[in-house]
Amino acid sequence: MFRKKPNIKNLAPLRSSDRRRIADKIIEDFQLEVEEVQNEEGQTNTELGVGALRNSLLPDGCQTAKFTTTHGPNLKEISGSVYIGAHPRDDVRILWIMLADQMFPSVYTLWRHPKLVPLLHTPDLVLHKLQGGADLMIPGLARGPPFPERARKGHIVAIASLENSSVPRVVGECLIDVSDLGKVQGVKGHAVETLHFDGDEIWAWSQTGKPGEQAPEQIDGWDGAGVSSSQDAQDAQDGRGVELVEKAADTDLDSRPIASEDVSENTPPERNMSTKGKWTDPDDGRLLTALTEIDDAFRNAFLFAMQDHKEKYREDPKHGLDFPIPQSLVISNLILPYLPIFNSAQTSQLQMKKTSWKNVKKFIKVLDKEQLVKSKDRNGGEMVILDVDFNDRAIASFVPYKLPPKDTPNSESGGGGGSRAISGGINPDDTSIGQKLTLVSLLRPKEKLSPLFATSSTSLKSLLLPAELRPIVTSYLESENLISEINKRLVTLNPFLANTIFDGSTSLDREALAKGHIPRDTLIDRIQAHCSPFWAILRNDKTLESVKPKSGHPPAIQIVLETRSGNKTVSKISGVEAFYISPQLLADELQKSCASSTSVGQLVGSSPKNPVMEILVQGSQKDAVTKALEKRGVNKRWVEVVDKTKGKKK
Repeated sequence: MFRKKPNIKNLAPLRSSDRRRIADKIIEDFQLEVEEVQNEEGQTNTELGVGALRNSLLPDGCQTAKFTTTHGPNLKEISGSVYIGAHPRDDVRILWIMLADQMFPSVYTLWRHPKLVPLLHTPDLVLHKLQGGADLMIPGLARGPPFPERARKGHIVAIASLENSSVPRVVGECLIDVSDLGKVQGVKGHAVETLHFDGDEIWAWSQTGKPGEQAPEQIDGWDGAGVSSSQDAQDAQDGRGVELVEKAADTDLDSRPIASEDVSENTPPERNMSTKGKWTDPDDGRLLTALTEIDDAFRNAFLFAMQDHKEKYREDPKHGLDFPIPQSLVISNLILPYLPIFNSAQTSQLQMKKTSWKNVKKFIKVLDKEQLVKSKDRNGGEMVILDVDFNDRAIASFVPYKLPPKDTPNSESGGGGGSRAISGGINPDDTSIGQKLTLVSLLRPKEKLSPLFATSSTSLKSLLLPAELRPIVTSYLESENLISEINKRLVTLNPFLANTIFDGSTSLDREALAKGHIPRDTLIDRIQAHCSPFWAILRNDKTLESVKPKSGHPPAIQIVLETRSGNKTVSKISGVEAFYISPQLLADELQKSCASSTSVGQLVGSSPKNPVMEILVQGSQKDAVTKALEKRGVNKRWVEVVDKTKGKKK
């Protein structure tokens, strides 16, 4: 539900009365026991216990905010509330989420409150699928039957892996009475709908931009904590959860069948990367069937890139790399060109989001932990690589494998020879990167406004800045004695202003004519509306005198998100030429940064004599496009985003 970032409105403090009411509702709904607390006199006091439990669930200083997001295959828009706070010595995080009058905890709350909700278990590989948004199928349930009594339809539950059984990683809602199940093997159907997990946008939210907190190694108090039985081993080996993976077609996860022996691999996401084995000759076109194989593909691609640079740039101390390297260039220049992609099926399979790390930021962190690289998190935002240990044994002893030729159909989206991985990642032909742009709006007075300019030496053919128009109008008002002596902000309408500026076609016109006066700022805005608009874009050190302004309203770059072929989203960008940006060079960069296919064609309806080109990128790439435009000096205010993927109201 929260794989994509929700739109969270402005935060507001939670009133004490509301905090108590909501906490009491949580205690009632989740059937929490209140511990009796002794006061200073040694007497037991239930009220003290209730107060302590309230503060534990919703600490002092909590804030709340409304949010909207999309959910389900039809991207239905839903709304709710989040409750944000911090426990002592903890960062401010989202603690609770309310949807449709139902509260459910975040993983941060579960990590501090054992037994808050029933805890279910599933094999580790199945848990990774749940962390991609899939629902938990009945065959994916482990450690039962019997299952917890409170795991009934409509109730909130937590899910942990068999390998780390005391740490909840997923929050969901029971779709059936799980507690009534007599068996799970051979039974079809959905058991739990995934609502939230560590790794989604609720987990990652922070006021300071810090990344989400990693799950603890163990939590005392949860049912089954510290238990490691032969039944767990059998559950991890008997193929439970295979049906979940096969039927998770309502998500964008890889839905191919997975062999039962793949489920038995007990490999945590952050395993020791410096001691893993190496590929010497992967099968051309073979689909990878385990999560660990996809992880190895990305890890080996990075090792391949480092060894390749070390061999090609022997004399360069940095071996052809320009540090610091941002995470976007790590993917486009040091990973994708070295992936063994031989066909389109592998192109869709070998994606960072299908690894155990889910994103390049976590991948770089693991490389740093293994001392292969030295990295830094820039203000909680983008991760950059500061240095690489080219003498590390994993790089020095790496055995290169076969890559597809550069001219293969899939070489542009990954694979196809590491020589394409240029060090800086910036095309030297793209002069728009780093440029400074200034958008100037100008006005040319129309002939009917000539009496306004009689008191000044300004020609009607002159192009004026909006700020230059105000003193001219003020000079005219003062010469005609139209400024009110009681309120200097009011202007009396004379016959010229009444007949020229206000035609009586709107209610504002009729009201102004009836009163005989109008605020000065409103009058100036109306006069500006009666001028012909012009614009100019100044690049770098250019001045207004060195460019020829163009008539009309200032241009805007348009980003259109559309759905094609059922549920495939594409991003279309047009109007970049006016900002000194080459559509083809921008498309080439987006192809690498988005790891997606791109194309450039003429915008439908544009003039053949002066065509406007349109860039098409697969996927919803609004953020990546905006970032690429900002590198080229384009202000966010000059970009118009049109989202056509949202369903129309009936």
